[in-house]
Amino acid sequence: MENENLIASSILDRIGDTPMLELRRIAPPGCARLLIKLEGQNPTSSMKDRMALAMIEAGERSGRLGPQGRVVEYTGGSTGVSLALVCAAKGYELSIVTSDAFSIEKRRHMAALGAELTLVPSHGGGMDAALTRNMIAAARQITERTGGFWTDQLNNEDQLKAYHLMADEILEQTGARIDAFVQATGTAASLRGIAEGFRRRQKSVRIVAVEPKESAVLSGGRSGVHRIEGVGAGFVVPLWRPDLVDEIFQVTTEDAMAMSRRLAHREALFAGTSTGANLLAAIDIGMRLGRNATVATVMCDSGIKYLSTALYGESSNSNVNGPA
Repeated sequence: MENENLIASSILDRIGDTPMLELRRIAPPGCARLLIKLEGQNPTSSMKDRMALAMIEAGERSGRLGPQGRVVEYTGGSTGVSLALVCAAKGYELSIVTSDAFSIEKRRHMAALGAELTLVPSHGGGMDAALTRNMIAAARQITERTGGFWTDQLNNEDQLKAYHLMADEILEQTGARIDAFVQATGTAASLRGIAEGFRRRQKSVRIVAVEPKESAVLSGGRSGVHRIEGVGAGFVVPLWRPDLVDEIFQVTTEDAMAMSRRLAHREALFAGTSTGANLLAAIDIGMRLGRNATVATVMCDSGIKYLSTALYGESSNSNVNGPA
């Protein structure tokens, strides 16, 4: 039948090929054209679906992950949810190390997909270098005890292929007419992979990394506590490639949250805090480049993951306009 080609055989077939949207109401006068990649259209509403599938498939190809095997990872939540999706679809057991620093929605989503969770307590609900290292240590212990396949996202270069493909999507959607690309940095895999993809085909694209101002270690600052989930490990991560980056932009948690709320009100896009951080940087770059330029960035995930947090909690509506 003609329509059979439109029917996916697995939820994993729906990962990637996400749309690009032009933002028309949030950009100030004189700003460059702002484009945003809607990664919330992936199955778990996160761009991490791409890297989770890439890491699991690489483990299968290499023999590190066998049939009915166990996968282990430490995560702020989005990677864990994405791994839970992939493991459920492929029939693998999954052990996740996470923390109370990250939203309850993410933890419940992982559990609903069959993941076994180990919670590492945070310091006052914030993200910092100590928490990251404690989570890594717990994941290592589980791996040694179970003999599982540790995807080890901070060091795993297998995920870069997924972001090379994402770069190809962006270039195809924009006709390769893009002057700057902006992305928040956690493990640095998405920024590095997309930057590498651009450098192969469009070397002139300006690459801008975004990090929390409270923990601006990539800029040479001190490690600190912040609340932009999935961003800012608190130390210079192994996958970070400074030679691929033209600029590092610092954003406070408060401003990132305000911009995320503003995005929902102005553009009807419901996103997480890292997306707000991306937009703050994209608008700043866009104002410097001017109205004839094009700046692209990423809607990393959905705001549904943060309904219980300070981002969209009852007291969050006091500053919906946010910074200009």
